[in-house]
Amino acid sequence: MSNPQQGAGAYGAGKAGGAFDPVLYIKKPQVILRLVSLIFSIVVFGCISSKAYNSKHQCQMNNDMNACGYGMGIGVLAFLICIAFLVIDAMFENLSSIQHRKYVVMADLGISAGWTFLWFVGFCYLTDAWRKTSTTDQFYEYGNDNIQAAIAFSFFSIFTWAASTFFAFRQYRMGAQDAFASGYDPEPNVSSPYSSFPGSDTGDPYQQPPFSQQKEVPDFQPPTY
Repeated sequence: MSNPQQGAGAYGAGKAGGAFDPVLYIKKPQVILRLVSLIFSIVVFGCISSKAYNSKHQCQMNNDMNACGYGMGIGVLAFLICIAFLVIDAMFENLSSIQHRKYVVMADLGISAGWTFLWFVGFCYLTDAWRKTSTTDQFYEYGNDNIQAAIAFSFFSIFTWAASTFFAFRQYRMGAQDAFASGYDPEPNVSSPYSSFPGSDTGDPYQQPPFSQQKEVPDFQPPTY
């Protein structure tokens, strides 16, 4: 039986302790998606922080400070999360414990799904706030392109994080199937305590066990004179 602490090929990764291959690392779909998501998050919070506030430090999206704060908040946090998981992805194959790999994949699945939802909410929130913005505001023309870019890349981020959720779920399911296949033995090699006498290996339940036959006693013959 294999040691459960050995992470050879578990959860879609190679054997623990292998050499790091930067080319193979960059080609991973999860890594590509995280890099794209990282760029999108920079665009979102960069555009909002630079041009979404007027000279009076008021949010130009209907003067809704919460809208600007929400967009910047999820953008900055998404940036930090992408950085963290890029580092974890680089170290993933060196995790020798299958349990540790499982926790990483589950965290990736939960966070990616959560941020997909948060980006969807953010896109709807920013779009609605921008729709309600009055065109008569004296600062209306200031930073329009930046605000619209932040809204657009919020929309794009929904799909990149949804794709990350899909790959994380597939990786988790792969690991669960591998664990089930390696831990289930349909024909366990269990020896029976009653299979040591002759005849038990022939499948005959009526085979006489040893020493069961009694010695035949001759009939008594009276002496003759």
